[in-house]
Amino acid sequence: MNKDTTCDDFLGGKLRIFQPRKGYRAGVDPVLLAASIAARSGQTVLELGCGVGVASLCLWARVPGVMVTGVELQEEYAALARENALVNNADFTVVQSDLRQLPADLRQKRFDHVIMNPPYFDRASSVAAKDAGRDVALAGDTPLADWLDIGARRVGPRGYLTIIQRMERLPEVIAALEGRLGAFILRPIAGRAERAPELFLLQARQEGRAAFRMAPTLIMHAGSAHSADKETYTPQVRAILRSGAYLNIGS
Repeated sequence: MNKDTTCDDFLGGKLRIFQPRKGYRAGVDPVLLAASIAARSGQTVLELGCGVGVASLCLWARVPGVMVTGVELQEEYAALARENALVNNADFTVVQSDLRQLPADLRQKRFDHVIMNPPYFDRASSVAAKDAGRDVALAGDTPLADWLDIGARRVGPRGYLTIIQRMERLPEVIAALEGRLGAFILRPIAGRAERAPELFLLQARQEGRAAFRMAPTLIMHAGSAHSADKETYTPQVRAILRSGAYLNIGS
């Protein structure tokens, strides 16, 4: 570790993750994404925009025998993701590439699960962050529709695509996937019980025929407000973040 990186514990210390000290730093969102993937040993997973590898590594830590490939545009983040794979002895392959120009071997593969935590903000309607790495992670120049198009192409027969994103972008996500994948399950995510959801998890299936379904909102924090200098995660969320528990996206 050098002065430009930190080493942070995830899943209650099960994982050690190197991240840039400045710039984009992974929080709880990739952990929630990983928790919602019902992968099995021997299955393959592709993460588009893997950053330093938090979602992929959290999934690998929960599901022994899963084989994960991550694609990351930024060289610095891809290098850290590879280092994190080594540090944690994980079966995690990192490809440094623009997702719109995937290597030929990846374009020929299809996966049991495709997962993504794409930039939350539309570059056309947002102000660029001062740090280049953070700006690419938060907005970037790849339209959300392209992320979803590329992801849908990589989903194998009866496979799943799962995304975490801001609630106001739900119409874009549905529009991009409608007619290509089916059996949509939406899981809203709210900070507290009385607040409107700000994020969502959405899962869709290749050849899925079930009707659209909205699952109960995942509540992150107990109580109506943060009233003390202590952790306020609900028991369900605490189990996900600290113990790597599975999050059933549909219930």
